[in-house]
Amino acid sequence: MTSLRHASTFSTLKRSLIAALCMTCATTATHAVSVPAPPGEVIAHSPAATRVYLGSPSLVLLPNGDYVASFDTFGAAAAQNRVSVFTSHDKGATWSRLADVPNQYWSSLFVLNGALYLMGTDRSMGTPSIRRSDDGGASWTTPVDASTGLLPYPGRFITGPVPVLVDRGRVWRAYESVDGGDLRAMVLSAPVDRDLLDARNWRMSAHLPSDKRWLDGKFQSWEEGNVVARQGAAPVVMLRVNTTNGPEKAALVTTGDDGRTLSFDPMRDFVDLPGAGKKFTIRFDPQSKQYWTITNAVPKNVGPMNLERVRNTLVLLSSPDLRRWTARRILLQHADTKRHGFQYVDWQFDGSDLVAVLRVAFDDPEGGAASQHDSNFITFLRVRRFRESAASSALTQGLQ
Repeated sequence: MTSLRHASTFSTLKRSLIAALCMTCATTATHAVSVPAPPGEVIAHSPAATRVYLGSPSLVLLPNGDYVASFDTFGAAAAQNRVSVFTSHDKGATWSRLADVPNQYWSSLFVLNGALYLMGTDRSMGTPSIRRSDDGGASWTTPVDASTGLLPYPGRFITGPVPVLVDRGRVWRAYESVDGGDLRAMVLSAPVDRDLLDARNWRMSAHLPSDKRWLDGKFQSWEEGNVVARQGAAPVVMLRVNTTNGPEKAALVTTGDDGRTLSFDPMRDFVDLPGAGKKFTIRFDPQSKQYWTITNAVPKNVGPMNLERVRNTLVLLSSPDLRRWTARRILLQHADTKRHGFQYVDWQFDGSDLVAVLRVAFDDPEGGAASQHDSNFITFLRVRRFRESAASSALTQGLQ
């Protein structure tokens, strides 16, 4: 795999966003074109020419205050099925590499009982797997069988860096199983006080099929589900919905109390959520009593194009009930939709702030990203005083 450039590569560039390099001699003068830095602090960079693109960012806050981020790679030249782990000891200002984890993909970080976990699949379209680190992410257990973190369920599975929920005495995580041309929603759960590396402690729900006749035939698939807590009830799963065209919607799937069943009513459980055709993370904030998410909402001035690839606008939204969503603030936006994207945001609460990692397609000294989808950066972003963001009717009216 082509080596990824560490944040220090862009430290000088970050300090002066519009830096111009000028060399003058007695007879000639050459002026370099200025290149703006990507938003946030750079964790990793991979130029488009390498054909190694950066994806699946995840973020967790350790009990000692350190941040840990992870991501994987895709593209023609990428060494797939490997997760890179980075850490920050200064609240996200600088990042250093901790480990490269082979045979791991599409993975989420989470902390439980003082240990750090990484949970996803063992490969693209592979088997669910989970690892534990007892030293903050520097070293990891190796899943080789059902007693060491390989969850040997038959079939193929997809996922992303989706939230892992601890609720009602259980650990919950969503996956989708691949059944022909259908992605079927499902949930894995385990008791919080059991060995999470032992497959016997995990329970798999029924696999819930979808139907392309939904949404007047515009429905294509659902994926990258978020397990979200509800007060006094079993969790729900909010899934990204892929459609042939807008408006963008999420699917709200209900779990059973025992984690074995899933139910969905297509007449009432599709939810209007700007940006829900792309991957998102939802978490509940006890202080504001609101659910929060960051999505790639689509501005109304975007012309006819595939909305799934409109990723140039990043919007903070909130909801009291997972069904009514209000846009609170535009966090990032770029005029170009073809080669700029701020996407796959994973984030955590950090006091009065939100802290996030995202895959970014943006300008760089090597000519920028190959496309809005083929990200050349992983960056860290802090959203300060997120609860103070007042909803704006003008903002909401400006989104599809």
